[in-house]
Amino acid sequence: MYIIFLGAPGAGKGTQASDVAQELNLIHIASGDLFRQALEQGTELGIKAESYMERGVLVPDQITIGMVLERISAPDCEGGAILDGFPRNLEQAEALDKALAQQSKAIDKVVYIEVSEEELLKRLSGRWICRQCQTPYHITNSPPKVWGKCDKCGGELYQRPDDTVENIRKRLEVYSVETAPLIDYYARVDKLLEIDGEGGVDEVGGRIIAALHGERL
Repeated sequence: MYIIFLGAPGAGKGTQASDVAQELNLIHIASGDLFRQALEQGTELGIKAESYMERGVLVPDQITIGMVLERISAPDCEGGAILDGFPRNLEQAEALDKALAQQSKAIDKVVYIEVSEEELLKRLSGRWICRQCQTPYHITNSPPKVWGKCDKCGGELYQRPDDTVENIRKRLEVYSVETAPLIDYYARVDKLLEIDGEGGVDEVGGRIIAALHGERL
């Protein structure tokens, strides 16, 4: 059972992918972790990826796909895995399907967590970080006891440039352009599960599990 999780920045994709993986006893594979693990283990693909990262350029799709295949071929993934953060566009999805087919594997379902732009802006623009200890806060969901000060160390809270409304809108535009074709791609082959991503973490997780069980996975 191989499942992909899709969702815009702020949709809760990473959290849900991790929780659902535990619930279904699957391995959670986050694209960012793949690079870190490959670099730590000094694999051939990791060394190749590092050469691109050191130059500040994007790692070619084929190297990233190679890492994905290498990871899901590991013994702990025999029962399946959840891919989080990959593929990011149509070209990667098509290449991944082709590579998986060569191993007699395939993506079973794609969970697309839908959240309105208004809600995404509220979630992302409300995030603040402590300059000293990096503890995260949120204006609505987890505000500090004294505004502007960290509860743990008393450090100053600040907002990262990526979390300003203007920059969030730009990130969402890029995501929409890259992901819209991806959503259509999986919908055409009847693998897409559209999930309402608004509400509490447990509530959304329950919807995902119900949808997956409804597909008899």
